[in-house]
Amino acid sequence: MRVASQERAEWQLRAACRGPHASVFFPPPYVEKRDEKRRRELRAKDICADCSVQSDCLQYALDIGEQHGIWGGLNEIERRDLLLRMTRA
Repeated sequence: MRVASQERAEWQLRAACRGPHASVFFPPPYVEKRDEKRRRELRAKDICADCSVQSDCLQYALDIGEQHGIWGGLNEIERRDLLLRMTRA
């Protein structure tokens, strides 16, 4: 399991979401208005679009069943839909 942890740490260190703008990838501690959520998620997805480890990030989120935030350019609903389509294929 240690190898998997090291590999995960390596891609996470290269992720474009690291740094002061990381908060846009997760909902705030208060209830967001719909427009606020949409703007926050679009900003996060724009950052993901240029990320060199986007596919690693998405696969990680799918593997662990991440329920919150933007991972690999998809929000929790989009990841759930993707998993559903994958199981039907």
